[in-house]
Amino acid sequence: MTHLPFSVFKRAGRQFYYVQFKNSKGEYLPGISTRQMDKALAIETSFKWFRDGRPSKNGSTVIHLNIQEVLRNVKTIQEATFICNELKQRGFLKSYVVSESQQATDFITFLQDFWNYESSPYVKERLRREHGIHQNYVKSQGLDVIKYWKPFFKNRLIGDITRNDIEQFIDAIGTLAGRELSGARKNSILRSGVIPLRWAFSKELIEKDVTAHITWFSNKFRERHILTPEIVQILFAVEWLDERSRLANMLSSVTGLRAGEVQGLRIQDLGNDCLYIRHSWNVRDKLKTTKNNEERKVEVPFPYLMNSLAQLAKSNPHGVSMDSYVFWAEKSATKPMENCLFIEGLRDALIKIGMKQESASLYVFHGWRHFFTTYMIGHLDTKLLKYQTGHKTDSMLIRYGNHQTEEDRGKIRQAQVEVFGRFIPKQLKQITS
Repeated sequence: MTHLPFSVFKRAGRQFYYVQFKNSKGEYLPGISTRQMDKALAIETSFKWFRDGRPSKNGSTVIHLNIQEVLRNVKTIQEATFICNELKQRGFLKSYVVSESQQATDFITFLQDFWNYESSPYVKERLRREHGIHQNYVKSQGLDVIKYWKPFFKNRLIGDITRNDIEQFIDAIGTLAGRELSGARKNSILRSGVIPLRWAFSKELIEKDVTAHITWFSNKFRERHILTPEIVQILFAVEWLDERSRLANMLSSVTGLRAGEVQGLRIQDLGNDCLYIRHSWNVRDKLKTTKNNEERKVEVPFPYLMNSLAQLAKSNPHGVSMDSYVFWAEKSATKPMENCLFIEGLRDALIKIGMKQESASLYVFHGWRHFFTTYMIGHLDTKLLKYQTGHKTDSMLIRYGNHQTEEDRGKIRQAQVEVFGRFIPKQLKQITS
């Protein structure tokens, strides 16, 4: 009997015949079902496979025996990577993820670790290079990962994420939120994943930047509710729940200061007719650098307001020092007044001047920043206005116009007096702790 170049046999309890082919060393490879119950037909099928190659499981491709042998001899990650690279160069693979490689990291785990303030290599890198990054920001980005990215990319590997996946996520953000979001909010959610992916690409953790040239949402901010100067004049004339709250709102209305910047004011930051904005405050970072990591001088050409701030600082029930907060907290010497009291006082005063509670609830402390900018922009050059607000939307303007002159100070002060002078009292109001 002629010896076959393979072995055909039947396994106990199985209806089909199996075939075992030999490798180049003459060793038998694992058995494969011929799907034939007749031995002669099984041998015929085996000869066909031996000559033409074996069909894949779905029958769409042919697998040749020499390729099978090569694949069975792959023993290491390096060998597997070499084969995948060859297939990619020939255009048979667009991307791949090798087991136990950096690209095989769970995507959501990577994002959550990236936005961990204590352990993130990205955060450490930013701080090492003296770039501002605050805990509040890192925490909010991490929460967006959990709320939006995790449901969409659960159980995916970072190296498996494609550009098409990112595009589909962008389209799904509104659905994931379950409500209408502004373009600015959608972009914030998007950045919580885009920033880590771009960082991973820059560190060669992934082969391709799948976020390159994505189309961001239109950055139209939701319109803020702001008051008119006439209403503001009446607002600051009524009795407030807390004089500290009245002064905080008044100060922001004529300077555009953020709530955290008002909270972060200390006695050492008070000038004769100006404020030195060196810090900001939030509950996670405590006293930290400003939002753009730069100090600035803010003009306050209102003696009443500057004297009131000085008087408020001196009335601190916990004692007074150069490090004491101007807007002190009643129960703690180590933190300033809570900013929720700023808003509470504002809305209560709005109701007192005749506004309905529902309408009053639409106004927030940050609205003063919009109020200040809206009414000052027609009176002051954009360059000078940026000195006051600390905005950095035009990097070249900041770079080449970062020196404030005494003449600039005069223009700022004159514009402030013209626009806001009507509602700043002339007489000092006594503050008691």
